[in-house]
Amino acid sequence: MAERGPDGFGIWQSSDHAVGLAHRRLAIIDLSDRGAQPMASQDGRLRIVFNGEIYNYRELRSTLESSGCKFVTDSDTEVLLALYAHAGSGFVEKLRGMFAFALWDDERKGLLLARDAFGIKPLYYANDSHGLRFASQVKALLAGGEVDDSPDPAGYAGYCIFGSVPEPFTLYRGIHALAAGTTLWIDRDGVEHGRAYWNLAGKLAASEITACSPNHEQLGLALQDSVKHHMVSDVPVGVFLSAGLDSTMLAALASAGNHSCAAITLSFPEYDGTENDELGFARETARQFGMRHHVCRITRDEFQAHADRLLCAMDQPTIDGVNSYFVSLAAREAGFKVALSGLGGDEWFAGYPSFRDVPRIAALPQLPVIGRMLRKLTAVPVSRFTSPKYASLLEYGGSFAGAYLLRRALHMPWEVDQLLEPGFAADGLRELHLHDRLEQTIAGIASDRLRVTALELSWYMRNQLLRDADWAGMAHSVEIRVPFVDTTFASRISGYLSRPDAPGKRALAQSLPVVLPQPLLDRPKTGFSVPVREWLIGDTPGSGSGRGLRQWSKLVLQRLAAGHAEVWAR
Repeated sequence: MAERGPDGFGIWQSSDHAVGLAHRRLAIIDLSDRGAQPMASQDGRLRIVFNGEIYNYRELRSTLESSGCKFVTDSDTEVLLALYAHAGSGFVEKLRGMFAFALWDDERKGLLLARDAFGIKPLYYANDSHGLRFASQVKALLAGGEVDDSPDPAGYAGYCIFGSVPEPFTLYRGIHALAAGTTLWIDRDGVEHGRAYWNLAGKLAASEITACSPNHEQLGLALQDSVKHHMVSDVPVGVFLSAGLDSTMLAALASAGNHSCAAITLSFPEYDGTENDELGFARETARQFGMRHHVCRITRDEFQAHADRLLCAMDQPTIDGVNSYFVSLAAREAGFKVALSGLGGDEWFAGYPSFRDVPRIAALPQLPVIGRMLRKLTAVPVSRFTSPKYASLLEYGGSFAGAYLLRRALHMPWEVDQLLEPGFAADGLRELHLHDRLEQTIAGIASDRLRVTALELSWYMRNQLLRDADWAGMAHSVEIRVPFVDTTFASRISGYLSRPDAPGKRALAQSLPVVLPQPLLDRPKTGFSVPVREWLIGDTPGSGSGRGLRQWSKLVLQRLAAGHAEVWAR
C-alpha cells in the first residue's frame, strides 16, 4: 500500500507476537517524525494505526488539556489515543472527520476497529481460524494470504446491478467491509457484533420532527464552517474545480483568506465547444477568486496509457472513478497532497434527477405480478430501442426501493443471470436482500426528498463516489476531502430539508458571504462527465448510448476478478 502513504512506514508487534499493526504514512498534520505510526500512548498501554483526518482535533485537544492531559506531538492521531483513554470506545461520537482506525488496548487485551459515520474512509477485515486481519484495501488482505478468496455471489450480483459492490460485501467471501458509523471490538472472547454509533435514517427522521423554515444565512454559515474545518492542514490544500455550483462554492470559501489554495480542473478534447466543456466557467471562477489554476487536459491516448494502472489501483470494481483518478493525478503533479471535492452537494440539495423521478415512480400502483408478466413479454423488443428498465416500470414501480432501482441500477436484478452463471446469480440476489435493505435505508423517514437523500447517500455516494475518491486519490498519494459529507454540516442543515420549500443548491449558493459568477448561477445542471464511452467504442459525445458504460463495466469486472472464471454466464 506504498502509494497510500509514501512518506514513511512503521510496524509494531506485541511481545507475544499475537498482535501486529502496520502503517503507511501520508504526512499532512504534524509532518515531523513525532506523528509517525503506529503511535503509542505515553504510558505504552495503547497503540493505534489511523487513516484519515480529525477536523476538530484542536478543539478536542484543548478540552483534554483542560482536564490535565499532556501532549508530545501536534498530531490528530495522539488526540485519538488520549480520547480513548479518557472516555473509552464511545469517544468516536465526538469525532468530526473521516477515519478508519485500529486501536490496541494492552490492558484490556482487545482491539477496537472504527469507521467514520458516512464511510468516507474504507476498512476491510477478514475473520477466520487464522485470526483477524484488517486493511484499507481488499488487495492488501488478499496479498497476505490465508483468506477465503472464493467468489461472493452477493458482491458480484451487487456490482452487476449498481456498477459498484454494495457494502458490506466484496468480491470475496472471506473479506467484508466494516459498516459506516460502526465500531467493532475484538478480544480473547472473539469478535463482538458491530456497534452502530451513527445512523443516517435515524438522524434524518429526527430532523423531520424539528424541521424549521429555511434560514439561508444559517445554510451559508454551515457550509462556511465545514470548509474552514476541512482546510485544517500543514500542507497546501487544492480544490477540484468544475463548472458546477458545488465545487465553485468550495473554491470561493476555501480561497477566502488562503492565498496558497489553488484550483485543479480537467479538460477533454471531445467536449470542446459542447455543454460538457467546463473549462471556461472554471477559469472564470479561479480568476474571480484569485486562485492559481492548474488545468489537466486528458486525451484518449492518455486514458489508454493509464488504463492498466487505473484498473490496478481500483481495488474493488466500479464503473466510475476515471475523473477522480485523473484530477488526482493533476493535483499531485501540481504539488498537492490534499484537495477538496464537491461530492455530496447533489445528495443533500436535490441535484440529481432521482429527486424528481423516484417519488413519481414510487407513486405508481403496485402491480408486481402483472408487471413481471409484462416485462417478460416486452423486455427484448424494448431493449432494441431504449433501456430494458422501461419494461420493468410496472414490476418495480409503487415503492421507493423499486423506484430507486429503476433510476440508479446499471442492470435490473432480472438481468443478472444473463451476466453471471444463473445459479450463482440467484444465490447473490438472495444474499443481497436488496429490496429489504433499500427499504431499511429509509425506515422512519416521511419526507420524499429526505428518502431520496438517504438512498443516494447510503448507496450511490458511499458505495461508488466515496470509494472512488479514496482509491483514485490514493493512487497518486492525494487525500480527497469532502466538506459536504460532514456530520456537523448534516446536523445543521437537515432540519431545513424536509419541508416543501426546502432549499436547493442555488439557495445555498446565494446564502454564502461571497458572490458567485452570475452565468454559473444561471447555468443548467449538466453533471460532471468523462468521455469513457467515446474512448472505448467511438460513440459521439452526448449520443446517449449505454453501450460504452456497460462495456466498461464488464471489462472492469473481468480484469479485477480474472481468477473467478466459474461465475460468468455461459
